[in-house]
Amino acid sequence: MNTNLPPIRQAFQVRYSYQLLFTQHVFAVENPLFKNVLAEYRPNEAIKCLFVVDKGVMDHHAQLESSIKQYCNQYPSQIQFTELVVVPGGEQSKQDQSSVDKCLKAINENAICRHSFVVAIGGGAVVDMVGYAATIAHRGVQLIRIPTTVLAQNDAAVGVKNSVNAFEKKNFLGTFSVPHVIINDLEFLKTLEQRDWVAGIAEAIKVALIKDKAFFEYIEENTEALANREMEVMAYLIHRCAELHMEHISKGGDPFESGSSRPLDFGHWSAHKMEYMTNYQLRHGEAVALGMAMDMVYADLMGVLQDDLNRVLDVIKKVGFQLEIPFESDKEIKELLKGIEEFREHLGGELTIPLIPKIGTKMDVHHIDYELMDQAIRSFVCKPQNSL
Repeated sequence: MNTNLPPIRQAFQVRYSYQLLFTQHVFAVENPLFKNVLAEYRPNEAIKCLFVVDKGVMDHHAQLESSIKQYCNQYPSQIQFTELVVVPGGEQSKQDQSSVDKCLKAINENAICRHSFVVAIGGGAVVDMVGYAATIAHRGVQLIRIPTTVLAQNDAAVGVKNSVNAFEKKNFLGTFSVPHVIINDLEFLKTLEQRDWVAGIAEAIKVALIKDKAFFEYIEENTEALANREMEVMAYLIHRCAELHMEHISKGGDPFESGSSRPLDFGHWSAHKMEYMTNYQLRHGEAVALGMAMDMVYADLMGVLQDDLNRVLDVIKKVGFQLEIPFESDKEIKELLKGIEEFREHLGGELTIPLIPKIGTKMDVHHIDYELMDQAIRSFVCKPQNSL
């Protein structure tokens, strides 16, 4: 038999597009935005919608379920309400398979197909988890994200990643998929705890440090307004941070992260490890703030930081972060340093960690001096974990 057959090669491209919309009171019957999104997707047909809502959001917005049902009833030619499912809020939703299974069960029982919508309403962890469930059901059903925290509105919900935790590792299971639309309703931010309000600012500082000096200076000039919850300033911060994030995805040349360079993961090698080590008592944004601070000190110790270290640290502290690492023993710090190798494993190849030589720019390094990084970690005041 002749097996000397020529190879068959093909290449194809798929165009993706998605948008981020801003509103207030998204489910007020006089607000047409949500029903218009569905009408533009498939005119003259009622589209099935399954709503999955963060329990914390439900607790703070007691009328949300009735508002959603009333809204759907108001626009029956565009929306077919199927069910509203409530899932645990925060990292608990990503910690085991039960929340994913709950979503998949609802998708199955309500006959949600590839032309139906799952609507995820909640913080970043819930949006992550629901997006993962929606992507693996039927190889992907349509997804609308309605993020309800600062961090979700400016970062977690505006990307193309979905994930849950497994094997004691954050985001071990995950998918890349593009949401149909993200809707930022600023009203949800008004009920956030101060800790959650502040936590989301970390991602804005991150993207400003790596991409936009003018944006960093805006944050620097408005630290007091941000700490005092001035909504207009926060709205601009969310908009600009999300814009820079989405520009990176669409124009950065690697939207599905097949390479090793991940500038948007600045400060994250240690953040993910600290979240796990504190059993997620640290918010993601709090861990990112600490991770950025440690990497800035490391860059300074390495002699690559050309700007004023204290200027950056002051901005992080003035918006409300406590830059105190919640570990004090040598054993804990040694365990934290293992996060470097775990980050390399997550990348799947060469270790690539972004550092900041000057505000608004970044450089990738492929080797970490563990002694200097240990020194950077120890430069922060330590306190026992149980004081978190």
